[in-house]
Amino acid sequence: MTTLPLSGVTVVSVEQAVAAPFATRQLADLGARVIKVERPGGGDFARRYDTTVHGESSYFVWLNRSKESVTLDLKSASGREVLEDLLSRADVCVQNLAPGAAARLGLDAKSLTERHASLIPCTISGYGTSGPWADRKAYDLLVQCQTGLVSLTGTPQETARVGVSIADIAAGMYAYSGLLTALYTRATTGVARAVEVSLFEALAEWMSQPAFYTRHGGTQPPRVGTQHGTIAPYGAYTAADGKQVLFSVQNEREWTSLCERFLGRPTLATETRFATGSDRVAHRDELNVIIAERFLWSSGDEVMQLLDEAGIANAGVNDVREFIDHPVLAERDRWQDVGIPGAVVSALRPPADLVGVEPRMDPVPAVGEHTERVLAELGLSAARIEQLRADGVI
Repeated sequence: MTTLPLSGVTVVSVEQAVAAPFATRQLADLGARVIKVERPGGGDFARRYDTTVHGESSYFVWLNRSKESVTLDLKSASGREVLEDLLSRADVCVQNLAPGAAARLGLDAKSLTERHASLIPCTISGYGTSGPWADRKAYDLLVQCQTGLVSLTGTPQETARVGVSIADIAAGMYAYSGLLTALYTRATTGVARAVEVSLFEALAEWMSQPAFYTRHGGTQPPRVGTQHGTIAPYGAYTAADGKQVLFSVQNEREWTSLCERFLGRPTLATETRFATGSDRVAHRDELNVIIAERFLWSSGDEVMQLLDEAGIANAGVNDVREFIDHPVLAERDRWQDVGIPGAVVSALRPPADLVGVEPRMDPVPAVGEHTERVLAELGLSAARIEQLRADGVI
């Protein structure tokens, strides 16, 4: 079997919720050993977000495969001593503790660097570790609100949250890419550089296009439901059978083709009110009436076939069940079995394929499942481990 790219890299993660676990799971997918430090008893509170996956949380199953779970009471001297031993043997330390908690435990980047020169610390915070909001708690939807994303999402009448934990995912992705960069830098220069990512600044990056548009255009893009705020036509329309089909026109060639081959109105392409992308956005309501009327002549399947023939990108608006059963996922073998406590479930392979490398997709751990084994590797005797358990440290 091909050695995974991050085999030999050890990550100790004092993590919870979504952002940090998402980053470390991707490291685990590539072969890193990820030791997840959890609270004795309940563990990561994301384990209790729901119980829909054979009694396990859908969030936790998604984020924590291929990891080893070790329980430690980090408020106890004995727990911190064990953690320090783990860190002395690790390459990376990831934490997304509440504001101030990392510093109290000596897990802030400065303290870790002073004690472990070759360790790469990674801090995931809400609004950064400095600045006026450093002490504020931040959860995904709060950050969606603060970055203005919620003001762009929904209908003209009502705002809406994005349906997935997009701020957490953004922060986790930047932590992951930052850690890969830091590992490469350490390998090539010998210097271990700390990584810091905040949910707010990660999602702020993703808000750059509407920020540019608003700053230089004077108004922000409107909320237009499933349509695009600054491109038209680009949105979903309802066919005669009730099926919603979304399509996108990206350039003048496609606009001309849409008018000639789908709308059946070739002169529309050169009408002044629709001549350019900006004109079509300005006259969106008039254009939508024309397109909606045409959609009512055909079923969803017929609409998609005609748009395909016209060279117009399109897709039916799927629900989650239709996504799960999508032929692309099935025919490209993207689903793979993964063990969870007491069951086996289907999980998606990592989206980035490395030729000749099979990602690791090992089981999702139970709380503290690997505690005794990991502590034994540190040299603790069975009697010492049992005493720590009796004291509530593990």
